[in-house]
Amino acid sequence: MKKTIKEIADWLNIKVLENFSEVIVTGVSIDTRTISSGDLFIPFRGESVNGHKFVEQAFEKGAAASLWLEDEPNPPKDRPILFVKDAEEALQQMARAYRTEHKAKFIGVTGSNGKTSSKDILASMLSPFYKVQKTIGNFNNQLGLPITILSLDEDTDIAVLEMGMSGFGEIEFLSKLARPHFAVITNIGEAHMQDLGSREGIAKAKFEIVQGLEERGALFYDGDEPLLQNLVAGNTKLLSKAFGFQETNDLIGSNIETTEKGSCFTVSGELNGEFFIPVLGKHQVKNALNAMLVGKEIGLSAEQIRDGLAQVTLTDMRMQLVPTEKGILFINDAYNAAPTSMTAAIQFVQSTPLREDRWLVLGDMLELGENEKQFHEQIANDINETEISKVCLYGPRMKWLYEKLKNKFSLENIFYTENDYDAIVQYINEHASERSLILLKGSRGMKLETILKSFK
Repeated sequence: MKKTIKEIADWLNIKVLENFSEVIVTGVSIDTRTISSGDLFIPFRGESVNGHKFVEQAFEKGAAASLWLEDEPNPPKDRPILFVKDAEEALQQMARAYRTEHKAKFIGVTGSNGKTSSKDILASMLSPFYKVQKTIGNFNNQLGLPITILSLDEDTDIAVLEMGMSGFGEIEFLSKLARPHFAVITNIGEAHMQDLGSREGIAKAKFEIVQGLEERGALFYDGDEPLLQNLVAGNTKLLSKAFGFQETNDLIGSNIETTEKGSCFTVSGELNGEFFIPVLGKHQVKNALNAMLVGKEIGLSAEQIRDGLAQVTLTDMRMQLVPTEKGILFINDAYNAAPTSMTAAIQFVQSTPLREDRWLVLGDMLELGENEKQFHEQIANDINETEISKVCLYGPRMKWLYEKLKNKFSLENIFYTENDYDAIVQYINEHASERSLILLKGSRGMKLETILKSFK
């Protein structure tokens, strides 16, 4: 972004002092610790912290200008200041204006699991052929999405925007702000069950992404999910295509084979042939399918899609292979977890030929609401004691799974601790070897990647 303060003031329908009107702004920031030269600083006023206290610091670090709330006393003098009534609304209004001016193709991605992986796969696949920018980290909410949009270079061809939520109405708000040309719903799981009440509620909340679709925009969705099938069927004017493993989909994945380098698979339908992604897991193949549909719609050939997928890289802690000096091979999938993604990761470990001594190290699944005990206990049904050598469980909720697994495993092959990473490290050191493959999987709050620090 390269805008004068006068242009930004016009976006906000406010006035700016004449002597500052030509100052150039090249980005936005809400944090002086990460501010860049040329940024517009946006101070938020919360219960415990007032961002206005950091405005002078922002200028000292190179900020080009700053917002300032109209009712906040003592604004700095002789500084390029834009006075607004509400900082959050101003941020969103600027993002809407910049989005309207921008010529890029916008892709919105949501879903219970796989949002970040799908975003990464899409961006990686398209990057050899277009200038692509994507949501960085978890900037996927009502503050993060506008910052992402305002961070787009003016010559960006494609913007891949992740959209997260915890309740109804949030995805609709983000979709109407970003106005995507293409929307992706990766799947429907159980995350945020405590806020949305049921999987039906989760599906409706995710489906809100179609509310902001540009005219002639298209939805690409998990066609193996009946809840999404029903929602699409009820929206007769919606342009849509389905991906998945069932024969009824527009793009069908099959014959998945795993190596230490990634996953080979066959597709049929909208595209046909053999493809490869340097990522592990059947669920990641499904994420690749939605990227393939988007790529075809944008105009890539099958060969370009094949070449792009072969160059995919994911954000850390998504089915990430981590070798160690001791010879133990870890799969770090510790970024987050819900029943659907937990099951998918377990099924991968049980079926992979990578190593014969297969372990599970599982942490609590959070935000599951009143049925969290049942969800944790049900994971026992997914664990095949003939395929898994040992199971380590971490967190108070995993005690429920531990009690179930005692009926399937001998006690020396299952281990439980409520809050002691070192105890799990010791157990691994005592029992694992160069034959061992160990999955780390848990919700973000459990920080299971901490265990890896002892093995690198």
